[in-house]
Amino acid sequence: MMKKLLLVVTLPLFVLDQITKWLIVLNFPEPPVGFNGSGKVIPVIEGFFNIVRVHNQGVAFGFGNGTLWAPILFLCFSTCALVGILWFWRRGGFEGKALNVAAALLVSGICGNVTDRLFQGFFLDAYAGEGFLTRLTKGYVVDFLDFTIPLVDYRWPSFNVADSCICIAAFLLILSSFRSEGGESSGGEK
Repeated sequence: MMKKLLLVVTLPLFVLDQITKWLIVLNFPEPPVGFNGSGKVIPVIEGFFNIVRVHNQGVAFGFGNGTLWAPILFLCFSTCALVGILWFWRRGGFEGKALNVAAALLVSGICGNVTDRLFQGFFLDAYAGEGFLTRLTKGYVVDFLDFTIPLVDYRWPSFNVADSCICIAAFLLILSSFRSEGGESSGGEK
């Protein structure tokens, strides 16, 4: 089941993630040094959904953005998580369809964001003359989906396809845990 999900779920979503990110990088200006957004906004649904270019060196909600430690720490953490999931999956550690799909989505999302962290810093014009380590520390994840929640006028932090895969995987993991608990409690003695 692992190989099938890798080919049917993980690979297509990884490719979609990378294509959409490169479309953004190639069609939006590079943010000025010291800023994480390019300033260009393309409204898709006025007041609700925009396409933007945001560089996120941190994790969820931009935690760690602009720090020297975030790009390397989160690259290492993501790589370890990816290796752990693949190792556990290969050894048959996931039972049930939802957990296997969640693992496939996690692998896709993690691979998409790790690829960005590894390579995007090397394509920044502002650091063209810098050395390998400096450019590696400038790695970032390309975020471009920008939503505003109109009722409360809250602008949700920008995200991408890989982030969506990770969030859906988390939802499936939570859903699976409730199903497991429900199945155990209804079948057990009282």
